[in-house]
Amino acid sequence: MTGKIYIIGIGPGSSEYLTKKAIDTVEMSDYTVGSTRAIELFDDVQNTIPFNVKELLDTLEKGVKLAVNGNVVSILSTGDPGFSGVLNTVLRLSDENGFSRQNIEVIPGISSLQLAAARCHIQWDNANVMTFHGRENIEDILPVINNGKTTIALPSRKVKDMAQFLLDNGVESDRKVTVCERLSYPDEKIVTTTLDEIASSEFTYMCIIVIYP
Repeated sequence: MTGKIYIIGIGPGSSEYLTKKAIDTVEMSDYTVGSTRAIELFDDVQNTIPFNVKELLDTLEKGVKLAVNGNVVSILSTGDPGFSGVLNTVLRLSDENGFSRQNIEVIPGISSLQLAAARCHIQWDNANVMTFHGRENIEDILPVINNGKTTIALPSRKVKDMAQFLLDNGVESDRKVTVCERLSYPDEKIVTTTLDEIASSEFTYMCIIVIYP
């Protein structure tokens, strides 16, 4: 019996941004793997396998092995699986466990980056789109920060640390910046100010930073 893996984008955090395809797929799956916060977005779930960051790889591999054994498994990924999501990790684990990619389907979701662009009225097909989640080499932003385009980024550390890094590397202190915090949640906050002001402000880790040219 051949199993199936669905890698499902669950949007920026609010259930309002779940797609019908995501909801229907989770409903028919034998197992659903994801963070507790992600699983709680769905009303009709059969067997759940929650994980935290420390257990992520082991739990994802457990999900893959369940599919190897013939089960239908949904793996939930915040935002879109292909942008700072679990897509590459699940593909690698599937290859290592002999599970064919032909039996993997990716269901895209709305990323917080897309929502930030919408909130800020940005035509983002001409923006610098960058993610620094899990990366320390934030210097990669420097070659593009002054290319005349808006930069939309997922910071790897505190927003104020990225702002200070830019200031330390010659970006002008009065550069216009928008921070979109906890997008789609009831306490969503959008702040537009200067880079210098952002460097001395506190935000949660759930942020998108928009740096204007």
